[in-house]
Amino acid sequence: MAEEAPAAAAAPAKAPAKSPKKKKAAARPNKDGLSISKLIVAAVAESKERKGMSLAALKKVLGGKGVDVTKANKRINTAVTKLVTKGSLSQTKGTGASGSFKIAKEPKRIASEASRLAHYNKRSTITSREIQTAVRLLLPGELAKHAVSEGTKAVTKYTSSK
Repeated sequence: MAEEAPAAAAAPAKAPAKSPKKKKAAARPNKDGLSISKLIVAAVAESKERKGMSLAALKKVLGGKGVDVTKANKRINTAVTKLVTKGSLSQTKGTGASGSFKIAKEPKRIASEASRLAHYNKRSTITSREIQTAVRLLLPGELAKHAVSEGTKAVTKYTSSK
């Protein structure tokens, strides 16, 4: 019986030790700046190469923009392949993440997005509203505004000439 008493006395001593809750790790602050995929699209768009930009050159440009390329290597490769499958980039050479890439032709993507919007709105024809919405969805910021204004100018000029 004498042996059981110290074990019973030790159990209540442990209970108060568990009651203080562990401090949660501080949440990581969100990094400001563009995502990897937006940086990739911007870098490829800046390229003047006719046959596209190679993956090595793309990583060199991203390194110059402040991205740690060795740390983000896997994310860069997956972002490039996702952009190719999504249709933002077209691959001129190679397969997968390796090879050369250039910006895809926009009119095909805009037309397919506009037809998707028309189908969603249960319309049989594509209106200028769907085309403008598709342009705003697919093109980044200021470029979308410029494209919409130029498109409306062209339509106005065409209709006034008839």
